[in-house]
Amino acid sequence: MLSIYTCLTNMTNILYSIGTGQRWESIRKSNKYPNLVRWYNSISAEYSNPFMEVTALYVGKKGLGKPVAAKSKEVKNVTGDSSDKAKAGSRSSSEIDLPDAEMGKVRLRFAPEPSGFLHIGHAKAALLNQYFAQRYHGEVILRFDDTNPTKESNEFVENLIKDVETLGIKYQKITYTSDYFSKLMALAEKLIKEGKAYVDDTPREQMQKERMDGIESKCRSNSVEENLKLWKEMIAGSERGLQCCLRGKLDMQDPNKSLRDPVYYRCNPVPHHRIGSKYKIYPTYDFACPFVDAEEGITHALRSSEYHDRNAQYHRIQEDMGMRKVHIYEFSRLNMVYTLLSKRKLLWFVQNGKVDGWDDPRFPTVQGIVRRGLKIEALIQFILEQGASKNLNLMEWDKLWTLNKKIIDPVCPRHTAVVEERRLLLTLTNGPDKPFVRIIPRHKKYDGAGEKATTYTKRIWLDYADAECISVDEEVTLMDWGNAIVKEIIKDQDGNITQLVGVLHLEGSVKTTKLKLTWLAETNELVNLSLVEFDYLITKKKLEEGEDFLDALNPCTKKEIAAIGDSNMHNLKQGEILQLERKGYYRCDVPFTRPSKPVVLFAIPDGRQQSVMK
Repeated sequence: MLSIYTCLTNMTNILYSIGTGQRWESIRKSNKYPNLVRWYNSISAEYSNPFMEVTALYVGKKGLGKPVAAKSKEVKNVTGDSSDKAKAGSRSSSEIDLPDAEMGKVRLRFAPEPSGFLHIGHAKAALLNQYFAQRYHGEVILRFDDTNPTKESNEFVENLIKDVETLGIKYQKITYTSDYFSKLMALAEKLIKEGKAYVDDTPREQMQKERMDGIESKCRSNSVEENLKLWKEMIAGSERGLQCCLRGKLDMQDPNKSLRDPVYYRCNPVPHHRIGSKYKIYPTYDFACPFVDAEEGITHALRSSEYHDRNAQYHRIQEDMGMRKVHIYEFSRLNMVYTLLSKRKLLWFVQNGKVDGWDDPRFPTVQGIVRRGLKIEALIQFILEQGASKNLNLMEWDKLWTLNKKIIDPVCPRHTAVVEERRLLLTLTNGPDKPFVRIIPRHKKYDGAGEKATTYTKRIWLDYADAECISVDEEVTLMDWGNAIVKEIIKDQDGNITQLVGVLHLEGSVKTTKLKLTWLAETNELVNLSLVEFDYLITKKKLEEGEDFLDALNPCTKKEIAAIGDSNMHNLKQGEILQLERKGYYRCDVPFTRPSKPVVLFAIPDGRQQSVMK
């Protein structure tokens, strides 16, 4: 089934193609495209927010007639700066151009390393590749940069494919850098023979220092014969070969340190997850990427701006290889507050049991944030709103969760829960002697949410926190029932409330009451719940360069609250999103299986708070 994002994108492409040169509004009023008009009205009514976002990004001001409603904040132009021109809406992200791009001939690649799950930063890269491919009617290749067998696994490959498809990325095919290992080895040997590469046995730390200081290696002047001899030792993975690496002979005095003879190949005896022990040497990313991009016909390589200083190296290596030049298009890396995006650091949390896995709801991985309750439509909208800006920025999670709330609130069903700790009974003396059931909507404004059964009894459960707010003779509203007057508040010797007594006053007006209370009937059909709240893994918004993330670990990142829920929650499905009245939004992570095992609900942030642990 196509995602709503894909449907909207297809729709805007159609609207743009038929609307060029004339207003969509006039087309809509004509009888020329009745089916398209019905489709437009249906989609725009049900998905108004994402529809407006996609049309603004993919179509802009042309073709749709009515402009998107102005937002309260300034519109950013393609460089991320605010200006009068940008405010006027004369530039939108749909107008960002790829250099020398030809319609129908653009080929892009999304090339993650299979050393972890896809995270929100990767998602930005993937979605930008898809955006440009759709804009230029081109294609995207999904390529796995599998050059480091020490870190990589088939598990990561499988989950990256899953995550890319979750994002709705339509790739033309899947390739692997390892598909080109034999060609890369042959090319490396050719460069050795041409004097453009040499084998170096300088210890790694010394080599790094010499590169920083612009000092040529003693091996730089080795003969071609000596280099080929050591190259064969590397290929064999011998003891001598393990001491060596292959370096490009570029320019050790260049101010751009990435051009100071970078490493092309290293020995690694660890078996490759895909091809086993066939090779003992593996190319570096810096050597393999320029070759494979050119070999696969990539026209434009999208890279985050953190690679800026290595762009000259990329093109110089392509030149030495005799390969076709590939255009590089930079965009800013997505950074989130209180968030680590380094796969090495995320792996530390997994290996040390600080999280439950790569799909832990505290992780910034696609699977993690989806498991926490984020809708993919919100993530896509959040990322595409930023466009392809090259400005570095630190984004707040609150904005993303606010977008998510706008998507889930109009459609997610409503249920009721009472916190287990110190819950107490309100006895309604004139309440029903015999329990009765009413069928009411799960969402009063959305019929698609279905119906639920609500039981009404003489004795009902309340949250202790609510009971503390009630005064004697106060009239309160029992939600989905009516008003009641609390006549008596019974306390123990320590002053703790133990029971409430009241009378129903259904003729009372809900407009006059201060307290609107959620409640549950005292029955044996209630469901045991575990409400789980999460916090950030680190306590600092941004770690400075050189700062150890271990010094900023958050000691409390998960909190579980026992509760009871209405009987309808027996039927919740894994992944279903709901709202607990007056408590917030939740995603069902573990549905009902048996009474002794609670239904596990993960709290979904609503964009109003940065931290849930106080």
